[in-house]
Amino acid sequence: MNLLEFKDQLFAQGSEQGFTDMELYYEREEKFGCGLYKGEIDSYETSEVFGVSFRGLLDGKMGYAYTEKLDEESIVFLLENAKENSHFIEDEEQEEIFPGSEKYEEGNFYSETLKEVSIAEKLDFLKEIEKHIYAYDERVDGTDYFIFNSAETERAILNNKGLSLNEKQNYLGMYISVVVKQGDEIKTGVYSKFTQDFQSLNPADIAKHAVEEALSQLGAKSVESKDYRVLLRHDAAGSLLNTFSPIFSAESTQKGQSLLKDKVGEEISVPFLQIVDDPTLSEGLLSRTFDSEGVATSKQDIVKDGKLVTLLHNRKTAKKDKTESTGHAYKSSYKSTLEVAPTNLFIQPAEKSYDDLIAGVEEGIIITELSGLHSGANTVSGDFSVAANGFYIKGGKVETPVKQMTIAGNFYELLKNVEEVGSDLEFAMSFVAPGYIGSPSLVIKELSVTVD
Repeated sequence: MNLLEFKDQLFAQGSEQGFTDMELYYEREEKFGCGLYKGEIDSYETSEVFGVSFRGLLDGKMGYAYTEKLDEESIVFLLENAKENSHFIEDEEQEEIFPGSEKYEEGNFYSETLKEVSIAEKLDFLKEIEKHIYAYDERVDGTDYFIFNSAETERAILNNKGLSLNEKQNYLGMYISVVVKQGDEIKTGVYSKFTQDFQSLNPADIAKHAVEEALSQLGAKSVESKDYRVLLRHDAAGSLLNTFSPIFSAESTQKGQSLLKDKVGEEISVPFLQIVDDPTLSEGLLSRTFDSEGVATSKQDIVKDGKLVTLLHNRKTAKKDKTESTGHAYKSSYKSTLEVAPTNLFIQPAEKSYDDLIAGVEEGIIITELSGLHSGANTVSGDFSVAANGFYIKGGKVETPVKQMTIAGNFYELLKNVEEVGSDLEFAMSFVAPGYIGSPSLVIKELSVTVD
């Protein structure tokens, strides 16, 4: 049976069994992924994941269940399992089924043009990039990663209070790591990109970016370990924001996992820093007009002129803090419970170019890449100490790549020590916390840099 027929029968039988408020959440995801190595496909995957989850209120307790089938047996299964586990869930703030927002933004986050790109075209595109990589410089030794993936998702929320919402989205992404070798020295350069616009991607430009990134790190030297003025390039700044994005969640503050508890309205950064979450971005990979509870989404100022304007809320956290949901309820899949997560979260760009930021640093360090953030960062305290790659700046010019570094600091303090914000905003999909996270380059007054 189709989704609407399934919903009607589920809600009718649920009502007969004593369920009052009921919700059906539907999700379908198609994925394609492949890897390339020296002209040969070394990994290939296509998949389709489909399922529905049911939430129902029975005797004042919320029960949950999920299934991958839309048939009469699944209706019985969902109701029996939701009824059974409702007896075991105890929560001081009971979840509720949402009847709907007054108004929803219009948004189309699905590209029909991207849908028409064939697998053969995608493979030819990868082979073209690889050809340019090896032709670019004789020092190219190979690739660590050469991964391409694309995804199409569809989700819907239907409940017995009259809510009926659905939305589709698609994107493609790639991650390329090029290895170069000069004598005994080996370095890597990375290119990553997520987009809906396949036609905008140029194989020669992609190859040039990745190879030059690797070549630029050859000849690395040691510099003095001390506190430096630091230029976090957009990708490094984005990685750091990604890692610490959970601190802006009310779920984290309520669990004692963020120092921003009770800080709404207070200054937490320099006055010219703006942090925004915008679910309406046309190419935002987590753009959406409704969240996983059916609450309408809208652009939110998180930090404005240095002040914390709001935390991110779902309906449960909002009720606990006696405020309104910001439309940030999130389910990582139809099987998952509700949590809080950003959509397209980013630091608002300013005017200065990346080159202008470099020119303004008399002595300092550029950080281009951070690694070990999953283990070297404490999102509760804000402390971090992580491995980094980058360059030494002297007299406003890049002087030399620097041998492996470790940078250390505190994210809360870093927000108060931003000196300049660049214009080069770039996004990346988060692999640490949910969200599509972006940042321009940032000049930081001071961070501890230890050079191996």
